[in-house]
Amino acid sequence: MSYILPEHKIYIAGHRGMVGSAIVRELNKLGLSNIVTRTHAELDLTNQTAVDEFFAVEKPDFVFLAAAKVGGIHANNVYRGDFIYQNLMIQNNVIHAAYLHGVNRLMFLGSSCIYPKDCPQPIKEEYLLTGPLEQTNQPYALAKIAGIEMCWSYNRQYGTQYLAVMPTNLYGPGDNYHPENSHVIPALIRKAHEAKESGAKEMMVWGSGIPRREFLYCEDMAEACVYLLNLPDVEYKKQLNDQHPPLINIGTGEDMTIHELAEKICAAVGFKGELVFDSNKPDGTLRKLLDVAKMSAAGWMAKSVFKDKIPTTYLEFLKQLKA
Repeated sequence: MSYILPEHKIYIAGHRGMVGSAIVRELNKLGLSNIVTRTHAELDLTNQTAVDEFFAVEKPDFVFLAAAKVGGIHANNVYRGDFIYQNLMIQNNVIHAAYLHGVNRLMFLGSSCIYPKDCPQPIKEEYLLTGPLEQTNQPYALAKIAGIEMCWSYNRQYGTQYLAVMPTNLYGPGDNYHPENSHVIPALIRKAHEAKESGAKEMMVWGSGIPRREFLYCEDMAEACVYLLNLPDVEYKKQLNDQHPPLINIGTGEDMTIHELAEKICAAVGFKGELVFDSNKPDGTLRKLLDVAKMSAAGWMAKSVFKDKIPTTYLEFLKQLKA
């Protein structure tokens, strides 16, 4: 039985992003179409007054907070001030307005970079704040940690039911393929495509290729988010505990090296040249594999197979190029 009913109003902050747009599609699949969205031009989420006025008028029952300033290693390292300021402002305004205007349930979407750089593997939720962060994306990570703490603090002080989910590396429709500011999969897809089109014999990849990463298809992420927020009351409250942050990892439980990833992407794109790894570029954390036991215990597991989704993702990239 669904907890979210067709008459409930659902606000998706960040509906144009990869995850936000996937959440819209997932809700529509379930027949939930009473969805509220705003573009950045219509609502600046860093503006507290504007956000408060929006919530006062719309009065959503549920909120998915997927809006964020995001990027890969380069963007995180270069635009450090932008990443901490904009993300703190967005989440502070939305979470506080949700509380003020009686939102039933809120889901805050974070990132696996919240965990310490040298975490035991696989990474359990309880490892949060047990060690130093990876320096290249520390401003973004600290903002997301603050968002988790805000959800937890509001739950404890005000009795709200706000949940934070930490996805592993995401990919799929709606991704950002910017040549400098994208994450690893879209960056490699673009590089492989351009290398193939130019007839290059080599393709340069940042770092040593040794680090291991876990990847989750964005449609699976959306399904997991909606599944959690739609849990019956008793099951949902099991995810909230005064003694621990209201935090759940979402991933596949499997990873691969960046070298293996690059090979799989080149195969899907059709680039047959040699891969060259630039060890002068930063590797980031050597391994980030999430422990997904908590999510599995809640009754959900990822369904998509990586090798099947990379060709689909490449076709999405080609559509973006033609748009």
